[in-house]
Amino acid sequence: MVFKKLLGALGVGGPGVDTVLTTPVVQPGGTLHGTVELTGGTVEADIRGITLTLVARVEIEHEEGESTGLYPFARFSVAQPLVLAPGENRSIPFAVPVPWETPVTTIAGQRLHGMQLGVRTEVDIAGALDKGDSDPLEVESLPVQRRVLDTLLQLGFHFRSADLEAGHIHGTGQTLPFYQEIEFSSAPQYAHACNSLEVSFVTTPHRVEVVLEADRRGGLFGDGHDVIRTHVVEHGQADEDLTGLVDGWIRAAL
Repeated sequence: MVFKKLLGALGVGGPGVDTVLTTPVVQPGGTLHGTVELTGGTVEADIRGITLTLVARVEIEHEEGESTGLYPFARFSVAQPLVLAPGENRSIPFAVPVPWETPVTTIAGQRLHGMQLGVRTEVDIAGALDKGDSDPLEVESLPVQRRVLDTLLQLGFHFRSADLEAGHIHGTGQTLPFYQEIEFSSAPQYAHACNSLEVSFVTTPHRVEVVLEADRRGGLFGDGHDVIRTHVVEHGQADEDLTGLVDGWIRAAL
């Protein structure tokens, strides 16, 4: 028995952990449902708690250049302490809220290349190494976010890339330690003044701040620089034609 306890402390013969997401695709502000499936090992496991953490791969700029790292941005306790007998199977259901500022990974079912979000499960086992599991998470754009992005495509912009940047956008209500940038190459009618356009969303239950960063072309005196403007749309505007509105935003920035 002492030898079995020693093996358990080393992670040998401990329980198996598998997280099953029943809503693998969610939206910002939605709810993530699933179960944590526990399978008892050869020794009894005293489980002190189970935690789910939403993580994102974020680009970090520093003096040596740029690197990427996993940023946790939401953390939830989904189980009370329990004892798992050897060979016992137990399902722990969960339903956790997805933050409104969660970056999107898909738009109308089309995946944004470069985006990586996940759900990390940690099982705290007394006297043993923590058991864990990791699952990818897909986040579909909200209707009003999709309307803004669709409008840019209709205006002639072309999707180029998407990434997450560590830091805060000045002057917005951002609360997460990073923000998403969705980059487009310029539409023909703006190409004389604009190289590219980056879009960021800062979303709340009531509205969406749309941050546009235009990379202006340099003129005769080399006055090219980035111009950042923030505009607000309501969730209820998802069914409106935003062509004139978004075109006005861009022309004002340029």
